[in-house]
Amino acid sequence: MLLYKLWRSFIKEILLLKRDIGGIVIIFVMPLLLIVTITLIQDSTFKNLEGSKIPIIFVDNDQSDVSQNIKKELENSKTFQLLTHYNEKSAQNAVFSGEYQMAIVIPENLTKDLNSNIDSKVQTIVSSFGLETDSASTKKTISKTKEIHLYFDPATNAGFKNSVMNSVNKMVFEIENKKIYKAFQEQLGTTENLEENKNLISFKEITPTKGNIEIIPNSVQHNVPAWTLFAIFFIVVPLSINLVKEKSQGTSVRVRVSPTPYYIHILGKTFTYLIICIIQFLLMVAVGMYLFPYMDLPAFDVTGKMFYLIIVTLFAGLAAIGFGVLLGTIADTQEQSAPFGATSVVVLAAIGGIWVPVFLMPEFMQHVAKFSPMNWGLNAYYDIILRNSGITDIAKELILLFLFYIAMVTISIFYERKQNAV
Repeated sequence: MLLYKLWRSFIKEILLLKRDIGGIVIIFVMPLLLIVTITLIQDSTFKNLEGSKIPIIFVDNDQSDVSQNIKKELENSKTFQLLTHYNEKSAQNAVFSGEYQMAIVIPENLTKDLNSNIDSKVQTIVSSFGLETDSASTKKTISKTKEIHLYFDPATNAGFKNSVMNSVNKMVFEIENKKIYKAFQEQLGTTENLEENKNLISFKEITPTKGNIEIIPNSVQHNVPAWTLFAIFFIVVPLSINLVKEKSQGTSVRVRVSPTPYYIHILGKTFTYLIICIIQFLLMVAVGMYLFPYMDLPAFDVTGKMFYLIIVTLFAGLAAIGFGVLLGTIADTQEQSAPFGATSVVVLAAIGGIWVPVFLMPEFMQHVAKFSPMNWGLNAYYDIILRNSGITDIAKELILLFLFYIAMVTISIFYERKQNAV
């Protein structure tokens, strides 16, 4: 008998959803559009596509050794396309007006002054060891530090600025090191080949491997779980609206006077929307596996992970359903539930790391993110997809998501009883 009541409650929820075409669109179509759009936009962050070089202005007032080396390094990069038919003033105007993102201006006599500075410093050091140097040359004065001017469009992202400035600093530092090494060679009369002077310390990235194949994260692996989670939590909107409709149409009164316990009513909604969450997840995975390769994006690989991902989806769905039940129970009108539900989901997504990675947030917000159910779900997805974890490794996140559901539903039941107490 209890199972029959649960089944009838499930059928009722299906009928309600069939009458709400807008809710169906929100639940299924909107997340698919989001995942395709965002992944296409972010894909260039994870890989450099051929022909996607950024045009920048390069003004060479030095026309010598150092500036030519900098120009060569920039031209050899896969990031920039150099535009050289500008002077500093026209370059500044072009960048500040937003026509180009940046300009690099090499000052006059950069190579000459750099060589002079290095020679003077090297000769001073050699002299301090009691070695003979040319007295005339040791009297050279050290020139003022030369400045390479970097102009950025005011709308340019701060991360892009820092990346370019670090790259230019690295190039100049390497050029200075080579020239200092060469100056010491000349002073000490050594014959070692300068080209053999390589860095003594270098960086090597060690990535996870599967067999003999390196596992390299891509935009699809980040976006599919993130926007799946966003879609799952967006069921808060139609779920809360349906609960408000039941109150306004008198359905909730019939539920209360019927012999069916109120928790059966909640369980019926839970099972209905859990099925919707699974369908959302499968649609997202299907897009990642079959559509993305046709859009020149990496395919979403779920080999050996599907069962674990479905488990995370079920628990994330429970958390979203619990939140939707609470919101629909407390709200009195659709005008309250719909905008508040949509806004709260966006806020939870922002706090949980869907929009911006948690490690980039201020320290205070990083602590706040630990209390977001979206953050728990996202970490569980990432653990499975990117870190090859198992159920035991994500048990903490699953428990937190389930406890969140229990807490939300419990509060809803007590609130409903209090509101309708005689």
